[in-house]
Amino acid sequence: MDIIFFERKFPSANMILIKDELPILIDTGFGSDVKETEQLIKEAGVSPEELHLIVNTHYHSDHAGGNFHFQKNYGVSIAAHKWEAELINSCDLEACSAEWLDQSVEPYRVDTKLSDKDEIQTGSRTFKVLHTPGHTLGHISLYEPEEEVLICGDLFHQNDIGWLNIFREGVSSIQRSMESLERLSELRIGQAYSGHGPQIEDPLAAIDTAKRRFEKWLKAPEKVSWHACKRIFSFTLIMKDGLAKEEISDYLLKCGWFQDFARYSFQLQPEEFIPVLLDEMIRSGAASWHNNHLVPNTPYQAPQKEWVNKDIKPKYWKFDT
Repeated sequence: MDIIFFERKFPSANMILIKDELPILIDTGFGSDVKETEQLIKEAGVSPEELHLIVNTHYHSDHAGGNFHFQKNYGVSIAAHKWEAELINSCDLEACSAEWLDQSVEPYRVDTKLSDKDEIQTGSRTFKVLHTPGHTLGHISLYEPEEEVLICGDLFHQNDIGWLNIFREGVSSIQRSMESLERLSELRIGQAYSGHGPQIEDPLAAIDTAKRRFEKWLKAPEKVSWHACKRIFSFTLIMKDGLAKEEISDYLLKCGWFQDFARYSFQLQPEEFIPVLLDEMIRSGAASWHNNHLVPNTPYQAPQKEWVNKDIKPKYWKFDT
């Protein structure tokens, strides 16, 4: 078994290719990057039609955006946690949180509904499915005990943790995340790969760091909301390759995430929250002004304008029954 780790720029998430008798791809990147996604797999020596299975750690657009392409063109089966699978397969408005986040995801179906402790065979190895909710309720991690390999999605990263969506996953998502981390900390982990950033050098130390951060969030819940707002808005700026100053207010006022955080996390009218958020984006270094455009400071690869303008959401999905 070979594990090939692809560290990718935003808006795509990282991918892991398990190269074995039954090749498996963990996560598929953002939809606009699908040609690059396919090329990366081919360069690693696996043709798309050889893929045995795609497994999604969770259903956000940067992790599941390439599913449509591989399923439609190559008939690759897709596996995901059963809770997220049911939302996706019924074209629920909440599927992928796409509507709330204003992120396009092309339609796909989940063929295999996963539960905690299920096993995924790659040929020479068996990966165990671990339900690790927090970042989403249906978030999973994958663990291979012989090689001591952990694939942890957006539960935690080398020096960070995944943002929490308290309006869709619940205010207890902090506690759920901490329980998930506690479970992983009991494993023997030699190699760990997350959904963003580099390979995790010291997995148990990274877990301890993540736990401490969640503990701080329990004492100061506003930190959860700020972390989420900055992440979501930064992702928006990446998708749109920056926003002109005069476009920002109209755009934000149309977003479900912005309305919810303004009213319920910060007790502000949405119009009042606009300058507050902009100030924090600049102060924290998440974004900066260039030629009257607000642009993200993280390295990224902007999607093509035609992709962004497609506006593909689950409410428009159509499946043949």
